[in-house]
Amino acid sequence: METLEDSVLNVTLIEPRLKHPTIFEHFDALNEGEGFVILNDHDPKPVYYQLLGERGDIFIWEYLEQGPQWWKVSIKKRISGENNETLGQIATKDLRKAEIFKKYGLDFCCGGKKTVKEACAEKGLDVAAIEHELQQAEKQTSASPLPRPLPYNDWKLDFLADYIVNTHHSYVKAALPELIKYADKVARVHGAHHPELFNILQLVEEIAREMTEHMEKEETFLFPFIKQLALSKNNDGNVQQPIELMEKEHEIVGKSLSDIRMLSNNYALPEDACASYGLLYKMLEEFEGDMFTHIHLENNILFVKALELQKTK
Repeated sequence: METLEDSVLNVTLIEPRLKHPTIFEHFDALNEGEGFVILNDHDPKPVYYQLLGERGDIFIWEYLEQGPQWWKVSIKKRISGENNETLGQIATKDLRKAEIFKKYGLDFCCGGKKTVKEACAEKGLDVAAIEHELQQAEKQTSASPLPRPLPYNDWKLDFLADYIVNTHHSYVKAALPELIKYADKVARVHGAHHPELFNILQLVEEIAREMTEHMEKEETFLFPFIKQLALSKNNDGNVQQPIELMEKEHEIVGKSLSDIRMLSNNYALPEDACASYGLLYKMLEEFEGDMFTHIHLENNILFVKALELQKTK
């Protein structure tokens, strides 16, 4: 039986004007799940974009070798329905990939219902490069310096709800007073030369008000309701409406964090920044990272499973 590695198309042996048509001919002849390898003397990325534009998101493109002398790329025709994973679904399966989304500013929590290609198109990012990084993350072994992600998706809903409260809610409650204090201090000292600091202070205060009320609603009503549902005890209410409200509030906070990142130029410190200025930006970036994971666990795992569970009751 012929393997993918056996099906190598040496593009260097093809007349230039026939290279792309020949690649397309090979691709169109594939059945779902089948593939072949391109061998070329330079990066064939233009083929990627032409294939995407003319055939759509129906293939998997993976670099096997990237120069300097030879480029080898595996092209595989996707199985129907296999290409619809959203950012949220990808992060749910492997939170290490969420770190790549964070790196490029791809929102996998509030904006987690978009595909990688949709999210990259909105931001003008190189989808081929990002998909390559995602593939590399998937190949990492236990010897990788990155820690093994916690198996959030395997946890029972009552345990996950308690984890969110004990880990992320506790962090937010402890971090917000310090963020407000330093945002106010830095704005008073540096605001004359950096007026965006007053906007950042206002956004931090808005996040604090929003999250304080938001977490109280989750802890006093929604999470206990979900825990009762998970324990198969009787429930008279419907979980969908409060979940929709919580997701809308997540979007408000996510927008505020995005605005802070824009105002701070991705937390880049100006030349006249003092130690408090640097500490504020470090705290803000840490808070944003925690909030991404926090909202991801709720939107993409806890809420999704709670809605699915109630349908079976």
